[in-house]
Amino acid sequence: MKEKRSVTVLTDISLITCIIGQDNAEIVIKAAIDAGVQGATVHYARGTGLRERLGILGFAAEVEKEVINIVVPSDQVNRIFETMYLAGELDKPGRGFMYITELDRAATFIPPKIREKLSREKEEDKPLYQM
Repeated sequence: MKEKRSVTVLTDISLITCIIGQDNAEIVIKAAIDAGVQGATVHYARGTGLRERLGILGFAAEVEKEVINIVVPSDQVNRIFETMYLAGELDKPGRGFMYITELDRAATFIPPKIREKLSREKEEDKPLYQM
């Protein structure tokens, strides 16, 4: 007999995206993990802008970037965002760019014990997940 399957949908979550110069993602991710996030996805990209167009002798220079994506509960997003911003020194010129995207829903495996705990904690509020 087939096991009954269901989709666990996370709601009330946000995606933090940080675009930072190459070889700087590790510092930002460590700070985010120390602040309580479970993990991050990193991929590489090329960026262009005024600084890159000027380059040496006016020739365009390609600059490698690292893009960090982290999904966090919306009630923690501001704290995590600020932690990442400061760790990446994004308050200095040319260091990078960050933004937050509110997510409608996401899905992944959540162990039954965690689902039960979240269900109890969120009974009065908007649920963190739906089945």
